[in-house]
Amino acid sequence: MLLDPLHPAIVHFPIVLAVLLPVAAVAGLVAVKRGAATRAAWAPVLAVAALLAVSSWVAVQTGEAEEEAVERVVPESAIHEHEERAEIFLPLTFVGLVVVGAGLMPGRAGVGARWGSLAVAVAITAAGVRVGHSGGELVYVHGAADAYVDGGSAVRSGQDRGEEDEARERDDVDGRGEANQ
Repeated sequence: MLLDPLHPAIVHFPIVLAVLLPVAAVAGLVAVKRGAATRAAWAPVLAVAALLAVSSWVAVQTGEAEEEAVERVVPESAIHEHEERAEIFLPLTFVGLVVVGAGLMPGRAGVGARWGSLAVAVAITAAGVRVGHSGGELVYVHGAADAYVDGGSAVRSGQDRGEEDEARERDDVDGRGEANQ
């Protein structure tokens, strides 16, 4: 049985891999500089880039599949912002895969591609942070998870939640709904 919703379980893979890609690229560059065979040193970088591209594609697909449910509780503008950021991140991961793959070429072209891989990896990390942040806002600011709680009956806007939190603090309500004296 698959997790429901699947998107929150999947999205962590591309975010982690986006952070690991520049680390892998630096490690690969250092290994090649120290005399390791290019293919052996660069293959792990290519593997991270491939996993990143595939997991990003899966994250986008699962996000699109679950968009309708979340639209009931989250403002369209917040969803649109997250989608826009994902639409930058996803193609960038495939560009990264191509550039990293070119790092296996011999000669100056391979050297240039390996250094270019580091630059693209940093850009991917920055884009991943942006898409991850907007996804976190969907959950923690706009209450996207409410779409899956109690069959979606816990639908409240971020403003409603903020107002309720402020009211609780003002009233200093205990667990039984009675004000503390």
